[in-house]
Amino acid sequence: MAVCEFCRATLLKDAESVKNLGTMSSVLEDYSPIQIGTSGTVGARNFTVVGRIQLRYAEGMWNEWYVLYGDGGNGWLGDSSGLFTITAERKVAVALPGFDAIHVANAYHIDDQRYLASEKRSGECIAGQGELPFRVGTGWRIRVADFRSGPHFLTLDYTDGETPVVYTGVAVTLAEMRCQLLRDDEQIKASAGKYRGKVDALDCPACGSTISYLPGVATNLVCPSCAAQLDAAGPEASVLAAGDKVAQMRTTIEIGAKANIHGSKCTVIGAMIRATGSDSQWTEYLVYSVNANFFWLIESDDGWYRADVMTHWPAWHPTASELARADKVDYQKTDDYIATVVAAAGAFNWRVAVGDTVHVMEFEHGKSSLAAEISAGEMTWSRSKPVAADQVTAWFSKAVKKTRPPKVRKRAPASGPTLSATLGKFFWWLLGLNLIPLLFNFGATAMYLIMALLAICIPAMFTSVAGKDDE
Repeated sequence: MAVCEFCRATLLKDAESVKNLGTMSSVLEDYSPIQIGTSGTVGARNFTVVGRIQLRYAEGMWNEWYVLYGDGGNGWLGDSSGLFTITAERKVAVALPGFDAIHVANAYHIDDQRYLASEKRSGECIAGQGELPFRVGTGWRIRVADFRSGPHFLTLDYTDGETPVVYTGVAVTLAEMRCQLLRDDEQIKASAGKYRGKVDALDCPACGSTISYLPGVATNLVCPSCAAQLDAAGPEASVLAAGDKVAQMRTTIEIGAKANIHGSKCTVIGAMIRATGSDSQWTEYLVYSVNANFFWLIESDDGWYRADVMTHWPAWHPTASELARADKVDYQKTDDYIATVVAAAGAFNWRVAVGDTVHVMEFEHGKSSLAAEISAGEMTWSRSKPVAADQVTAWFSKAVKKTRPPKVRKRAPASGPTLSATLGKFFWWLLGLNLIPLLFNFGATAMYLIMALLAICIPAMFTSVAGKDDE
């Protein structure tokens, strides 16, 4: 199947003829740097991107790029929120679980490899582009389950029935693939504007407030004034769900703030406040860069952290969940809680709503920490490292408001009371005890009592001075 780049005509070639199936919907250009003609290398095999399927599911969109290898093979380059996987169809002899039997974060043994179920989604094709190996069209439904094991990636595709087609491969980065002919920042904005009216701001259809966002970068918006959810994937933004009137979010970094971070031009496109069942809450800023893709800056009472989604998953087992091993280092589990979104504003690469909950488990090793977030349909791992508040201020300059000083936990004493302090208290207690007979019998024994007092006080004084010198 091929989709004409100019007139969108969809042509299907079978054994006898070429049929015109009509017009295919235009793809909604997003933040992806991949395009038809992009080339790269995976495992010493050169490939070229020749086609794309664009799919939508309940939480957002993703791309499947069809690639041809120089040796005649083919495969798929998955592209979802800046994370990339390269897979190819593979025959598996073992029995496979049914789609409804798969549960996110559970472990499965498939073809002698242990995997964790990372995602389960049902979606539909909304557009196609270039050359494709089979017939697709608008409304074509898909059911897939993804699995992870370290860098290894596996997809079970149940689109054609309960016996899935198996695709295996690895998680990759643009740098690892050494991609050529990628789109740059200006090309992404220009092509996105082609379908979005070339605007960087729009009026909320629910309340009329102006919402600033990056066309082509994110398809789901949350109005900072009325908390309405907006779908910005089409030429006009439409209201998905009207939110209650809420006070404007008070964030330390303004949405839309720009910074140069390690040589990459970055923009804060969204922010959300999360909380646990207790009084603990924190703010997460979604930062986007063409070169660095998406990452999070997290502001909490303990300071600032940068969190990056992990492409290579740590070794972790649901039934023995106290340890997670990444890069040959063991991370000890330190926390387990439910995080709830209490406020959100700006643009996101998936659908966000107040009240959304996720199960979070945290693991620590030194200053580095891992976090597993589990929802009904997805599991992700991220790695966080602390960032100095001065560094955040330097990055975003005037866009950073005055921050609250982080809460400092009082450190417990290193040991118990010192020996000198204990002896001093004992002598003063003995002194008080000897004063009692002095009050009632100040006669012939007065001289003896005074001498006894001096014998007690003088050593106590020396002990106290020695204790101070020790400190």
